[in-house]
Amino acid sequence: MKMANDAFEILLVEDDPTDVYLIEEAFRTSPKPVKINHAGDGEEGLSFLKKTGKFKKARRPDAIILDLNLPKMDGRELLEAIKGDKELRTIPVLVMTTSSAEEDVATSYGLGANCFITKPFSLKDHEKVMQAIQDFWFLVARLPGKSAGPRDRF
Repeated sequence: MKMANDAFEILLVEDDPTDVYLIEEAFRTSPKPVKINHAGDGEEGLSFLKKTGKFKKARRPDAIILDLNLPKMDGRELLEAIKGDKELRTIPVLVMTTSSAEEDVATSYGLGANCFITKPFSLKDHEKVMQAIQDFWFLVARLPGKSAGPRDRF
């Protein structure tokens, strides 16, 4: 079981190197320690979660940031696999994609996504979105094995 002071572990399933860099940079200044594990496609993300292949010693992430448009296994298929697995379904999945199509939003929530975020185009907007993600998941939301922020902050 994870202790409350462990780093917040994120599995980032993203194939665009620029987006990976921007997300990693945003979490470098986080008020809480964050460890980002990266998978470049849906199959690699599932392998990480199932602890197979080179990921046999992987730790269960506290949250997943998932792009929808991925090679090999797309984000929708991976989301369906995660939420259909009784061992994985409780991991919060934040869909973060370039799409703003209502069909993608509805499909993602229908498959069990915990939130849907359209990737911002400007660096300033990206920073705002990443700060909002950190504020919510680190200071407001309560996850198993992690301390809740509001009682310490408000």
